[in-house]
Amino acid sequence: MVNYWLMITAEFENVATLQPQGGCDDPSFTYFFKMKCGSCGELTDKETCVALERSVQIPGSKGTANLVQKCKFCEREGTVSLIPGKGKPLTQELSEAGKYTGLMMFDCRGYEPVGFLFEGGWMVETAAGTKFEDVDLSDGEFMEYDEKGKCSVMISNLKSGFVVAKGK
Repeated sequence: MVNYWLMITAEFENVATLQPQGGCDDPSFTYFFKMKCGSCGELTDKETCVALERSVQIPGSKGTANLVQKCKFCEREGTVSLIPGKGKPLTQELSEAGKYTGLMMFDCRGYEPVGFLFEGGWMVETAAGTKFEDVDLSDGEFMEYDEKGKCSVMISNLKSGFVVAKGK
């Protein structure tokens, strides 16, 4: 078992926070990424989607996971479970410092997550407190005008990566 953090960063203009629509532990938010088989190293052809609200029984076990999938190449089975309660939104302070935030932790058995995609369902809160909901970041940026704050709002240079979580 290896736990991975999904780490994200971006450049902000008049943005206070960026996070999944209902917060970092939003059960309906779907994470899209490719997976690499821990046995043979094969990379999945398509993106895998995982959400907290979707849980399946692990074959031959009493446990459950958010995803159970078989490698198409070596046929080894692997699981992915999301670990809620640890992630934090990307803030203006972190963005200005060029730092990443751990958005969600994944317990991966038999797979390694790679290549996260910023699909729809994000919430952007501006420095003036305006909230833009259900934002689609799939094209890599977001631009809007905040009437309340009377300023342009922009997110650009989105980056992500998965890193092995250290400790508990």
